This record gives sequence, C-alpha cells and structure tokens, in this order.
Amino acid sequence: MSKPEKIGMLVNTQKREALDLAGELLNWGRKNKVPFLLPPHEAHVLGEPETPDAEWKNSVDAAIIMGGDGTFLRAARYVFGHDIPLFGINVGRLGFLSCGDPGSARDYVKKIMEGDYVLEERSLLNGVVYRGETKKHEVFALNDLVITKGPFARLVSLGISVGSRQLSVMRADGIILATPTGSTAYALSAGGPIVPPHVQCVLVVPICAHTLYSRPMVLSDSDLITISPEGQQREIMLTQDGQLGYEILPGDKVSVSLDSKRHISIMVMPGKDYYSLLQEKFRWGHHSEDDFGSE
Repeated sequence: MSKPEKIGMLVNTQKREALDLAGELLNWGRKNKVPFLLPPHEAHVLGEPETPDAEWKNSVDAAIIMGGDGTFLRAARYVFGHDIPLFGINVGRLGFLSCGDPGSARDYVKKIMEGDYVLEERSLLNGVVYRGETKKHEVFALNDLVITKGPFARLVSLGISVGSRQLSVMRADGIILATPTGSTAYALSAGGPIVPPHVQCVLVVPICAHTLYSRPMVLSDSDLITISPEGQQREIMLTQDGQLGYEILPGDKVSVSLDSKRHISIMVMPGKDYYSLLQEKFRWGHHSEDDFGSE
C-alpha cells in the first residue's frame, strides 16, 4: 500500500478516553516528527493548531479516528467525496468499524506510515426521497437507512417494490435497508443475517413486522428498492446511519440502492481480517467456565 505522509486525526470530543488517547498520540507525534492534522473542532477542544475543513480534506492522505462506531460513521460522512482511508481506534463499546486497540495506537500509526496495511472498499447506500416529481433529499449511508414510525405505539404500512415489481405491503414498526458493513449493526438486532463486506448486496430487514411471513431479504447490488408509506400517517422518519433524520410525508417515496461509484476506504492491519474480527467481537470459538459455568 501507499505510504501516507499527512495523517489526519478525528476524535470523539465527548469521550474523555478518546481525548486522553489523542493527547498521548499528539505528544508522541511531536517527539517522533509525525505531524497530525486536526480539523477546527478537534483542534479547539485539544488546544492544538487547526487545519480548516477544506484544507484538511484536500491535504490528508489517511485518517485516524478515536471513538466508537458512531464516531467512525460521522468521520465517513466528513470525508465523503475525498479518497481518504480511515482507521478507527475503539474507545467505544463493541467496535466493528473502530476496531483498533487503544494500547497499540502508536504501532498502528507506524504501520500506516510504512504502508503496512490492507485497504478495503466499503459499499455505500444511496437513498433518494421523492416528493411528487421533486427530489427532496439525497443521502448516503455506510451502515443503513431506516424508515420508522413516530413516537406512538402504532404500526406503519410500507409498500415495498423491487425494480418495477411491487413485492409487498408490510405492516411493521419500520424497515432497515443495510449494507454488508451495516449487517452487524441495527439489522443484526432485528434478526438480519451477517454478511461479509466483500459481498455486494443490500439487506432488507423488517422491524417487528405484524405477520409471520415478513422475513429479512438479501437483494443484489443492481436492485432498486422503493419504499412507499401507505395512508396519511405522519411522523414517519428516514434515518441515515442512525445519526441524521428526515421527515417522510404521505405520498413520499424513498428509493434505495447500492451506490456503484462511491465508497469508503478502510485500513485493515495485517492478520486482522473480517472473520477474525467476528470471532473476537462475538467470542466465537471461546469456551470457558465464564461462558458456560463449571461442570
């Protein structure tokens, strides 16, 4: 892989552990002539020189992210449209995207600067909200796009089409459209399958469907899925990676597909492939008294 010269740093400034780790890495970088570029928000919180957003995005060759998966998703939106590979160091909880060990932060930076990493391209969902003939919103998601009901305990009716064929009208709390990267996020909680990131597909996962026949589906990377809320119910929301929300009005249509041109690049350390990550996070293959109790 290429050897990045300018390393960017993106930090969850709400987490003390992330700020402490960033401070340690910045001090180490100064001593070892490894300059890190910080955008304005992180620079202000850490008391470091700032690099304006546009300059940061055009200068950085790779970026280190300190936080959990939510921080990684925000970072992916921040670098969207710029070819900046990302590596996440986990100071959150589960950590499927930010999966690096904080204790090895310096070693990760050394490996990245030496070009000792593997680059993975992760697919993005492209979602378009149509209001009549008008394109109201266009959004991109690394994990998922989710259509859900409002705050009251009631079901919504959602028409689901694939291409020109209407597949079904589903009554449920909502529906998740996920990338393979997002298969271990909200979609997994709703009963969806785990799909490795190199498999090009879209997951369609109902949320608490009011029928036994609604099941998760795996569609191809060329399928166009259209979701049409039925009736006059308001307070329906489209959420983007669980972080940004858009109101869906009666008569709106939401078209979702896997983007064929755009992607997010993720740096993976040697020997740390996707399957080893699953084993680590789900404790597959770990048999101990702590898991099952003593005989």
